[in-house]
Amino acid sequence: MTPTSPAPAWRRFAAIVYDVLAVVAIVMVVGLLAQMVTGGKLFDEHGRMLTWWYQPLQGLVVGAYFLLSWVRGGQTLGMRPWRIRVTDARGERASWKRGSVRLVIAALPLALVLIFPLTSLKAALWAPVIGWAILLSPAWFDHRRRAIHDMVAGTEIRRLPT
Repeated sequence: MTPTSPAPAWRRFAAIVYDVLAVVAIVMVVGLLAQMVTGGKLFDEHGRMLTWWYQPLQGLVVGAYFLLSWVRGGQTLGMRPWRIRVTDARGERASWKRGSVRLVIAALPLALVLIFPLTSLKAALWAPVIGWAILLSPAWFDHRRRAIHDMVAGTEIRRLPT
């Protein structure tokens, strides 16, 4: 089965909604395992994190989910029902290098959470959402429906034949 034409932007956004649910589940499982490992002592009574490794571990596991999905099968769980796949420009599977570049660029808006000490929690949580909207906006207008991370990585989201 070979990918065909670029997928419409709305399919990409629908897949993102599904993938948010998958990411929430992954984060919950990592949180449960971390709680088990620490005996329930990830946070102190003031909500401050007691372990340095918890958030990096969550990032690594979520990143691995996306990277492995894109490189091995070309699809995340959210992409499957919408029949779309990450490919290179020729319609072939994305390489590890392309997948890694795509992941790093797509994850950059998460760094905007670091503005929290300078602003409110609400602003710090909305900042990555706005960053992702900026990254994804070219998909509405680009003739190959690529987002910025696709342009940089040399990947595309293609519709699968029915």
